[in-house]
Amino acid sequence: MLSVAASRLGFRTVIFEPGADCPASHVADRHIQAAYSDEDALRDFGQSVDVITYEFENIPTSALDLLEDLAPVRPGREALRVSQDRMTEKEFLSGLGLTTAPFAAVDDAASLARALDQIGTPSILKTRRFGYDGKGQARLRSPEDAETALADMAGAPSVLEGFVEFSHEVSVIAARGTDGSVACFDPGENVHKDGILSTTTLPARLSTAQRTDAVLLAGRILNALDYVGVMGVELFVTAKGLVVNEIAPRVHNSGHWTQQGCSVDQFEQHIRAVAGWPLGDGGRYADVVMENLIGEDMDRVPDLARDPAVSLHLYGKAEVKPGRKMGHANRVIGPASRG
Repeated sequence: MLSVAASRLGFRTVIFEPGADCPASHVADRHIQAAYSDEDALRDFGQSVDVITYEFENIPTSALDLLEDLAPVRPGREALRVSQDRMTEKEFLSGLGLTTAPFAAVDDAASLARALDQIGTPSILKTRRFGYDGKGQARLRSPEDAETALADMAGAPSVLEGFVEFSHEVSVIAARGTDGSVACFDPGENVHKDGILSTTTLPARLSTAQRTDAVLLAGRILNALDYVGVMGVELFVTAKGLVVNEIAPRVHNSGHWTQQGCSVDQFEQHIRAVAGWPLGDGGRYADVVMENLIGEDMDRVPDLARDPAVSLHLYGKAEVKPGRKMGHANRVIGPASRG
């Protein structure tokens, strides 16, 4: 979707991806299929482009060391460093004076016991790196779950997070340009099933003050990181205010609604930012429900295709698997209103 957005603006794209026949290769000018450890391929890639961006966080540091000497990498290394490690991310957010769930580092049984004394249960143990869509997580309903939860981490450095009492989750898709300008899309309201985002609804249920706070909070994070590009900021709505769940230094699943709700969607916004163009204003002209199509949801595609209110976005993945995001559907439910 980033490649498609780039092509609409007259740019050509080169994809570096270790996997064969990746969906982005179908809509890019070139696909370099190679491992992140292949230095010759990385040099070929870096020398063939004017700017480099990414769509997931877990890029090896060694690859970035080589690439950033060949072309600008946007967003920059600091955003990746912070977001690749949940403990680092929590410490960064807390350092900005933002509220997060209670947290503590866990490396072994002794540190887990200390963390449980501090945070208690219910709580959730997460690997510090490489977790997504509910993977790399174990819930502790009581201290008796500690041994099993620690075993689930398979020796990986982890973080224990306390549960947050919240009414719902929202996310802000925010962008920052090379000139320091910031533009945010309206917050969307998220619903997860089995640890995977199921729907995002616009408008979210927020007061005017909460909506303003969410946007200002996202802007603080972008500026602190000297960020360039689009970022997703997930927030819990609580009786005491907004709690930051996590940040994602990239276009975000919960921002897919912008494709039917805004003149400039999150993908074009990201391309504009990393290319040094002016940002779009992110104004929303429609109420939208974005629904992820996961696994067997693909069986519903014929019916969704007949619905005049639905726009389908299918990713071209070769194989349907349980829990795998295969596409999404944006349903326009009316002109823009306030939640």
